[in-house]
Amino acid sequence: MFRSTGHSQFSAAQNAVNALGLPAMTRAFPTDTRLLVLDWQHTSYHFWPHRQACRPDQEWPIEIFPDGDYYIFLTPDMSCGTFGHPWEQTLCVFGEPLVKVLAPLLTSWLPIKRSNI
Repeated sequence: MFRSTGHSQFSAAQNAVNALGLPAMTRAFPTDTRLLVLDWQHTSYHFWPHRQACRPDQEWPIEIFPDGDYYIFLTPDMSCGTFGHPWEQTLCVFGEPLVKVLAPLLTSWLPIKRSNI
């Protein structure tokens, strides 16, 4: 069933943001980088972007786009990552390496609400 244009645009943005997240993480982080992934309703886990990129199935247990839950991807020192807020429908990208790579890719899909750049 086809819903409204707003729903299709939201779904397209969700798919695009998730698809852009992994290549951006592989560019921003060294190959041995392990991220902590937090989802307030589920078990946390470790995520290695470079390993994920080499998998035949690219499906993530939790993606970066906040589709109903809070999703957080953090480097071990908590200096870099993403914070997805489902009710605000925002995705905060922080930390210089990730901001440099991921933020420019997202601007065609998500509006910029705040920026410290």
